[in-house]
Amino acid sequence: MKHLERILFASLLLLGAGAAGAWASPADPKVNVDYQVLSEAQPTSSGKKVEVTEFFSYRCPRSYAFEPGLEQWVKAQGDSIVLVRVPVAFRPDEAPLQKLYYTLEALGKADELHAKVFKAIHAERKGLWTDKAIADYAAEQGIDRQKFLDVYNSFRVQAKQRRAAQLSSAYKVAFRPLVAIEGRYETAPDMLAAQMKDKPESEKMSAALKVMSYLVKKSVKR
Repeated sequence: MKHLERILFASLLLLGAGAAGAWASPADPKVNVDYQVLSEAQPTSSGKKVEVTEFFSYRCPRSYAFEPGLEQWVKAQGDSIVLVRVPVAFRPDEAPLQKLYYTLEALGKADELHAKVFKAIHAERKGLWTDKAIADYAAEQGIDRQKFLDVYNSFRVQAKQRRAAQLSSAYKVAFRPLVAIEGRYETAPDMLAAQMKDKPESEKMSAALKVMSYLVKKSVKR
């Protein structure tokens, strides 16, 4: 998907998220249709705020397309939620991109560069598939190369990768993007695909955002 097309796609996504959907009432999503309840609730650590966990991959075009809508949705929630991003590697060659995210997070650069990494891969067609290419890219963004590599190859980042694999297994992540709410519920554009098979991707993604809003309200801690 070219960058200009993605901007249009994201605009439609955001418009859809704010409009009344014909697929269902935003206040009445259906369990096992629009969202699932985990058979075993997972622990969260966000205190009184609702924990929202996004499973994504920098390599995934749908994660890239979902990102602008998710970003605006998170802003709309104010301080009622905590967003936790979990990069998922379905294949060994996706592991370097996991390490990239966790390195940026450790360096305090994730918020600044997260969307830029997506753009670099999907719009600018940068092949960030190897350790060297990733280190070169980090240096281009003004990060000290050796400092980046020290963190990138650190035990801390390796531990984060192992934790990501554990979470992916616990949440039974089968596709990306997938969003979990408060360790109990999960939804995704792909989860809505059956009843929206003739709808464009933008509508499926905006529907997922509506379901997420419903599940956050359902999970608010009193």
